[in-house]
Amino acid sequence: MSRFRFAEPFPNTHASNVRFAFAVSIALAVGAASAQSRTDTVPPPQDTAYPGTIALQVDASDTVQGIFRVHESIPVKAGALTLLYPQWIPGDHSPTGPIAMLAGLRLSANGQPLAWKRDKYNVYAFHLDVPEGVSSIDVNFQYLSERNDGFEITDRMMDMEWSKVSLYPAGYFSRGITFAPSVKLAHGWQLGTALETASQSGDTTAFKLVTFNHLVDSPIYAGQYFKRVDLTSAGGAPVHMDIVADAPKFLEMTPEQLNAHRALVKQATTVFGSHHYDHYDFLFSLSDQLGGNGTEHHQSSEDGLGADYFTAWSENAPDRDLLAHEYAHSWNGKFRRPADLWTPNFNVPMGDSLLWVYEGQTQYWGYVLTARSGLWSQQQFRDAIAMTAANYQRNRAGFQWRTLEDTTNDPTAARRSSLPYRSWQMSEDYYSGGQMVWMQVDSKLRALTHDRKSLDDFARAFFGVDNGSYVTKTYTFDDVTTALNGVAPHDWASFLHARVSSINPPLDGLEGSGWKLVYTDKESDYEKQYNSRPEPPRHLYNFTWSIGLTMADHGLVNDVNWNGAAFKAGVSTGSTVVAVNGQDYSEDVLKSAITAAKGNASGIRLLLKYQGTYRTVSVDYHGGLQYPHLVRVEGTPDYLGEVGAARK
Repeated sequence: MSRFRFAEPFPNTHASNVRFAFAVSIALAVGAASAQSRTDTVPPPQDTAYPGTIALQVDASDTVQGIFRVHESIPVKAGALTLLYPQWIPGDHSPTGPIAMLAGLRLSANGQPLAWKRDKYNVYAFHLDVPEGVSSIDVNFQYLSERNDGFEITDRMMDMEWSKVSLYPAGYFSRGITFAPSVKLAHGWQLGTALETASQSGDTTAFKLVTFNHLVDSPIYAGQYFKRVDLTSAGGAPVHMDIVADAPKFLEMTPEQLNAHRALVKQATTVFGSHHYDHYDFLFSLSDQLGGNGTEHHQSSEDGLGADYFTAWSENAPDRDLLAHEYAHSWNGKFRRPADLWTPNFNVPMGDSLLWVYEGQTQYWGYVLTARSGLWSQQQFRDAIAMTAANYQRNRAGFQWRTLEDTTNDPTAARRSSLPYRSWQMSEDYYSGGQMVWMQVDSKLRALTHDRKSLDDFARAFFGVDNGSYVTKTYTFDDVTTALNGVAPHDWASFLHARVSSINPPLDGLEGSGWKLVYTDKESDYEKQYNSRPEPPRHLYNFTWSIGLTMADHGLVNDVNWNGAAFKAGVSTGSTVVAVNGQDYSEDVLKSAITAAKGNASGIRLLLKYQGTYRTVSVDYHGGLQYPHLVRVEGTPDYLGEVGAARK
């Protein structure tokens, strides 16, 4: 994780970076030595091969109780052995391995039970002594999946991540441990995965031998209603969409929808000029029950949207950038990865300091590729950007005390939990804030080169190297600025630090794009769809850019903008609006009250219920309804239009 935050830009010299890194290493070593008695019981990973192959058998056929039953056969030698449950999960950027869901752990050798003991200070580590004469131990446990909401397995489909159903020996790099995995599914189910099948017997599929790092990077989607769709672009490595759905009707897509998804593959490989997979699988669930979707992998991605993704196509534009985002991660995040995010195994802490590149630039490409493929119209592309840009114009007071770089600590600090005042606390702004940074970089590249070069050229030079290789290639801040200078010479280090490492950064991503942000009293069609999506927050009523709050169903206040009009009136996140100006609350009643207050000296009276009590507050706001839109800046180059246009 990022442990340091700077008020001034980093020194932009290699020698300074080396001196800094050396000083940090000394400080960490001193700290580690002082705590050695608490941390030295788990062997550190070494880059050596683990002797033998670990057989991993998972019975995932229990669709009712959601219990995954695991058996491992691990080759061993006599002496001390530590088994680890994966803690730091790639794509989560945080120590989120669900160790509390592991149950029933039993170890044995030659039919006799073996005693184990959990590490005193590390709940993810289990210690045992292997007796003389024992060459293999058996490990049995259950992984008890979520049973309340966001299910990992339902009566129709499942999402199985190998990190949740495996223990592995400490003391080795994950790439040095070989597994022979297999899975048993519910009868008649079919599966999709990046793993290669070795054999199939009944409902059990055995996969070819695979290193542990690749196994964890290759989840399984399986289901009763399954369809595999070829998306391969001409001359490219095979790309498929493996779809599981709540019912057969949700598997059907129109020719236009199919062509748009095929165009996504073509547009991505055109931008990056390479591919870093033998084959790629979009693992795609269409369900109102399955959860845990939206995670990138090198040769696949866990993607999930509502059951009606295809059947209610005209109503779900705000969801369509998901596939593009996760696919772009095959290049940015998986093949090329920030150096402090690469770890030798899954129990060494990650550093997240460059997530504004890893996730921020991927957020940028997710929007761009969605537009270029035709999954979005150009109007939807602009409307989506307008909403993001408006947040950074009016709804990020937290930049008064935090930097964009500091938000890269949020996956570990907040674990994606709900926050009472997001605009002040901020939450993983390296995604959309990073997107604004990279929009500015694109416009700057175009301006510097008189529109001859763009971020497309950076993408090809930075992510397109070593075509066909999927061996991770790490990068640092200096690598990023060097590549940018290769496209167009500029003081990129200062440019980026002003936006990433400084308080109150200039995050007007539209600057120089040929478009500007305006507000009207009408929502765009895109925003209407965004606010009515079934995913949480359910049925969002968005008054962010007027009185400064968003609301969920039944008048529940979802979030309050820090120092916005509603905040200043004393409205609290979690309260319920019961009445507006003496009338029962509804979205339309509140809209009418905001409209009536425009140019009127009277405030907007809200009757609030909070913690069992009622009170009335007056919101002093007179600007009318406000919704963001983009309009052209006449007489300027339309760089944004060029960004969203399909490439041939």
